[in-house]
Amino acid sequence: MLRVLVISHYYWPESFRINQLVEDLIAAGAEVTVLTGHPSYPEGATYPGYDARRTAVERHAAGYDIVRVPVVPRGRGTHLRLALNYLSFVVSAICCGSWLLRRRRFDVLFVYCTTPVIQGYVGLWLKLIKRAKLVLWVQDLWPQALAATGFINSRGLLRLVGGIVKLLYRGSDLVLGQSRAFVDIIAAQAGRVPVGYLPNPGEHPQEASAVQAPTLPAKFNVVFAGNLGKAQSLESVVAAAALLRADPDIHITLLGSGSMVARISGEIEALGLTNISLGGRLPPQAMPGVYRQASALLLTLVDNKMVGQTVPSKFQSYLGAGVPVIAAVNGEAAEIVSQSGAGISCRAQDPAALAAAIVTLKRMPAAHRAAMGDAARRFFEANYQPQELARGLVGRLERLAFGSSVDGDDARRQ
Repeated sequence: MLRVLVISHYYWPESFRINQLVEDLIAAGAEVTVLTGHPSYPEGATYPGYDARRTAVERHAAGYDIVRVPVVPRGRGTHLRLALNYLSFVVSAICCGSWLLRRRRFDVLFVYCTTPVIQGYVGLWLKLIKRAKLVLWVQDLWPQALAATGFINSRGLLRLVGGIVKLLYRGSDLVLGQSRAFVDIIAAQAGRVPVGYLPNPGEHPQEASAVQAPTLPAKFNVVFAGNLGKAQSLESVVAAAALLRADPDIHITLLGSGSMVARISGEIEALGLTNISLGGRLPPQAMPGVYRQASALLLTLVDNKMVGQTVPSKFQSYLGAGVPVIAAVNGEAAEIVSQSGAGISCRAQDPAALAAAIVTLKRMPAAHRAAMGDAARRFFEANYQPQELARGLVGRLERLAFGSSVDGDDARRQ
């Protein structure tokens, strides 16, 4: 049986797609252990029942172990506090994680590389002492993401981060990008290390939940769900709402949490807008009920070339919901929407274009919108079905660990 150690800065009960992938890997025949910290995302405080100062081994209800190491909680998300949170996980996972995992053997170390990608160095260290294959699943491109969000503006520091990332890629056995556009960008840094494509999987169909979804207004509802951060260009959504204020039948709902909540709330109030509202962060179990009420699901990103290469993980959820998508983005996600017929795409960070796209979709016959929803669901089933992706990943990891090494062409075909 394939033995996999998943290394992830964030993990259950924090809501990230890696949680589902772990259970799908187990269902596909792998034995999985998770190395992570104590949860504090997104609010910043350590979750009740956890002690961020201690190590712990937790048995998940699904039957696998979660090994937790001490971390500095995120706090209010200042640059200093985030840096301490990131670095403390890397140091603690290397020092404490090595001890806690000293008697466990693994065939593959699988690192879920969200920001910060430097957590991959935990995998690089454990590769040396465990003699296992190291696989990185890259969710954010560094240093490009740092520059795009303004987290780092110094060219010298960005070059330094770029060098650190290059060393990490070249010390791995396989690097997987979450979008097809990532593959060529990563390959330019990875040297001879094979680089392949692994999209974020969609969610499993959910049965009726005891979690009540909020009731949306009886209007043409445009719903945005997810992180409310700098990369999402939420100011352009507010500006589009201002352009649409004369149409009483359109309402935009922003669901989620993030660094831009206070600013966006202030802009909505300052403009006196009643056609856009913040609905807060909802549990994942409530989202199917929200999507069923939506007329369209909104995907937005800033107008940045590197950010446009990203396919946000919520996009798969949107497609799986079978609701038309409005993609105010540049790059791969916009191409998918246009080519699949799943909705309408428009330029990123362009309020007028976004407002026009919303009006265009609203004026379409209901049958046309239903056809778009059907196309979205078909594309989901063909490309993001979670069990199929997990089975394919297990096969890939088995070949890497037990068979011939995966070459670049093979990695890209998969």
